[in-house]
Amino acid sequence: PRSPPLTPLRGGSGADRLSAEQVKGKLLELGQEHLFDGLSDDQQQLLLSQASELNSQLPGGLEGYVSSARKLLKDSAEGVNPFSGFVPTVPTGEVLNPEAPEFIEMEMAGQQELRYTGFVLVAGGLGERLGYDGIKVSLPLYEAERRCFLHLYISHILDMQRRGGGGQIPLAIMTSGDTHDLTVQLLEQNANFGMERDQITVMRQNKVPALKDSSARFSVSDGRIDTKPHGHGDVHTLMHQHGVAQEWAGRGVRWVVFFQDTNSLIFRSLPAIIGVSATREFDVNSVCVPRTPGEAVGGICRLEHPDGRRFTVNVEYNQLDPLLRSSTHFSGGDVAGESGYSPFPGNINILVLGLERYKKVLHETGGRVSEFVNPKYSDDTKTAFKKPARLECMMQDFPLLLPPDANVGFTQVDRWLCFSPVKNLLSDAAAKASSGLPPECAGTAERDAMYMNARILSMSGVSIPLEGTVGSFGGVPLSFSPLVMLLPSFGTSLSDINSRIGSEADVVVTGRSALLLEGEVAIEGILKLDGALEIRAVSGASVTVKCLNVQNDGWRVREATPAEQEGDEMVKMRGYKIEKLETRVFVFDTPGIFTIDE
Repeated sequence: PRSPPLTPLRGGSGADRLSAEQVKGKLLELGQEHLFDGLSDDQQQLLLSQASELNSQLPGGLEGYVSSARKLLKDSAEGVNPFSGFVPTVPTGEVLNPEAPEFIEMEMAGQQELRYTGFVLVAGGLGERLGYDGIKVSLPLYEAERRCFLHLYISHILDMQRRGGGGQIPLAIMTSGDTHDLTVQLLEQNANFGMERDQITVMRQNKVPALKDSSARFSVSDGRIDTKPHGHGDVHTLMHQHGVAQEWAGRGVRWVVFFQDTNSLIFRSLPAIIGVSATREFDVNSVCVPRTPGEAVGGICRLEHPDGRRFTVNVEYNQLDPLLRSSTHFSGGDVAGESGYSPFPGNINILVLGLERYKKVLHETGGRVSEFVNPKYSDDTKTAFKKPARLECMMQDFPLLLPPDANVGFTQVDRWLCFSPVKNLLSDAAAKASSGLPPECAGTAERDAMYMNARILSMSGVSIPLEGTVGSFGGVPLSFSPLVMLLPSFGTSLSDINSRIGSEADVVVTGRSALLLEGEVAIEGILKLDGALEIRAVSGASVTVKCLNVQNDGWRVREATPAEQEGDEMVKMRGYKIEKLETRVFVFDTPGIFTIDE
């Protein structure tokens, strides 16, 4: 993985470093004289060195940051509504039903575009909220098959690359100061999980000064300016600063997919979503799910202002209801439409951008998306904060940089096929579950991935129930389908997987079964499974199942003992353990053509 040198951007990001004298003058001009209170000469020099570094990193430098902060803090104190005057309407988009012929049509269109696609992983998060010390992308999706999320993502991209003709599909990864070294280390220790070194670009996000009051004075501790994360909107600035968008355009890339660190389901539906972007010629395509009114998920809205401004953009859930109530057509607020869902699709922070427009907008704006501030005031004067605030920005606000003629839309996909992130510690997940909210923990992500795989097999003609083990683990109720793990090399899209099951195949899987398929494995004849089966084929090995009957004790999902949880972080996150009692295993570890016929 490489990190190209930064290019100068609007007074920051690689611009000439200010001298100690210059940066001190700048700080005094900006009303930051309190920073120097009680500092020795040596401490002052260290602070000035840090300030000079921040000035070179911030788009617009320190001056731009303070200027934006003062305006946003003033608006916050005065209760200014950023959507004042805008009229909301339902945006234009595509609703995909995976059981309808149109889904496969879009998938086929997308398959043609995969070789022209680049991927951007937003991976700035540690696993602290999950009770895990490492980076989130190093967590495994499956407890029984412990490949980490980053390995699975890269394997999906490599599968797309192989099916697209073999031309390199590039990957950029945005890290933070907390995750950068660990991400690079994870890649290096695993030979980039099969990707070439020049295929991956790692971009480290910098932090921004923390603000102590409504005058935008910086918070300081032990002679250092306190800093905080700026938000994942920085990914666009980094794509510009590192020259990634420009370089990818030179390589023939047409589409850029932005995705999150622990949502593995999305790759199954991405070919169809890219197909929508290509067919509808969307400059921005937001991936969405059906949204329940009141749900803590933003809604995609088309906003029009009498002054001519118009955008199709995410509106955060806490802003959506008042925005709708202020309009004539949606005066009832955030309520269900005829479908039983909100007419405004739910944003899941997966974006597909057309690179031609994206590159042009990055050149014009530096990729600096609109910022916001969310201070917690200590009293009604709204001047002092309970704790330091900071300016933030969000990746999904990129459409606000677009001109009115941009073609912005959405693709709505059922949740089971695109969205199940890992966000919460088991105890927090249990509390959410008891309140009727999605638990979004390691156990639900694994359960949902297995359910999705089982359902896709069912759609491909396999006789398989969609419910197996039912239980409550650590206070989180889970209903498991058969434990189906279809690794990326078996297939990514629905049509890929469907092609692995012959039209004359007779495949029956019982509810208590576990099935793992890896590599080029085709089932052309009879497969009866009541237990656990693994078939693994290395790259270059082609396996055909003609007749196989497996019956054994299999695997079972059971509550983990306290000792098992203490000895294994991955088990502790789930509250359950998948116990492998008996497994029939076929491993084809050399290239060649093989048949299983018993």
